[in-house]
Amino acid sequence: MVDQSKSGIDTLTVAFIGSGVMGEAMIKGLLSQELLPPERIIASDVRPERGEELAAQYKIRPSVHNRQAAAEADVVVLAVKPQVMHKVLVELSGAIRPTALVLSIAAGISVQTIVDGLGVGAVVRAMPNTPAQIGMGMTVWTATAGVTATQRDTARAILAALGDEVYTDEEGDLDRATALSGTGPAYVFLFLEALVDAGVHLGFSRHVAERLVLQTMRGAVEYAFRSHRHFATLRNQVTSPGGTAAAAIYQLEKGMLRTVLSRAIWAAYQRSIELGRGEDNRSGSEL
Repeated sequence: MVDQSKSGIDTLTVAFIGSGVMGEAMIKGLLSQELLPPERIIASDVRPERGEELAAQYKIRPSVHNRQAAAEADVVVLAVKPQVMHKVLVELSGAIRPTALVLSIAAGISVQTIVDGLGVGAVVRAMPNTPAQIGMGMTVWTATAGVTATQRDTARAILAALGDEVYTDEEGDLDRATALSGTGPAYVFLFLEALVDAGVHLGFSRHVAERLVLQTMRGAVEYAFRSHRHFATLRNQVTSPGGTAAAAIYQLEKGMLRTVLSRAIWAAYQRSIELGRGEDNRSGSEL
C-alpha cells in the first residue's frame, strides 16, 4: 500500500472523463492502494448505466456531465479514446480550475494539443497498458513545465498505483511506448493464442494446452526478472546443440519472427502519430 502521507493526494478530488477499461483500472488502483476515499473520485461517462455500475462496485460518485465533474476536480484524468479527444477538449474548455492537474492517457494526443484545447498549463501525458487492471501495468509519462513538483508527486502516485512507471523528458517516447508497452499486451496475447493452438495441434486438450502455456510464459518472465541476465543468455541456456529448442528457433528465425515483430511495432508507432494528428489513414483491408 502506498503511504498517503507521502503521496499527499488523499484530500484531492479526482475526476475521470471517460470510464472505460483503463479508467476503471485507475479507479481500482487508487482505491486498492487506499490513496483516495471513494467519495473523492468522480467517474463521468456518457452512459448513465456505466456510472451506476462503477458506483455500485466502488462506491464512487458517478456523473454524466463532463464539465461539472471537471470543475470539481483537483486532478482531471482524460481517459477517452483519441478519436473523440477534440470534442472533449472543446466541451471542457474553461471548466477546469487554473490550479488543477490534467492527466491524459489518450494515445497519440500531444500535451500541446491539450494545453491549447483546455487553456491550462499543468498537463501530464501518460501511456499505461491493460495489466494496470491487476496492478501489474507499465506506464511511461511526461509532464509540461507548468506541472509543479507537488503535482508531479501526485501524478507519480496515481500511476504507481497501476504498477511500474517511468518518467521521461522526451514526449516522443510516449508514441514509442504506445507501440512497445502500451500495445505490447496484444502481441503477448496473440503469441499465447498461437502457442495454445500449436499445443492443440500436437494433441493436447485446449484446457491443458492453456495451462502449460500460461505457466511457461509466467515462469519464463519471472525467471528473466530475477536473473538480470541478457535475454540471449537465457535463450542459450535452453538451446542445446542439435536439440529441440535449436530446431524450433531455426524455424522462427527462418520465418523472420524478429522482422515481423519489428514491423508490427513500427506500424503501431506510426499509427500513434497519426492519431495525434487526427488522421485516419486506415484502409478497408486493415484488420
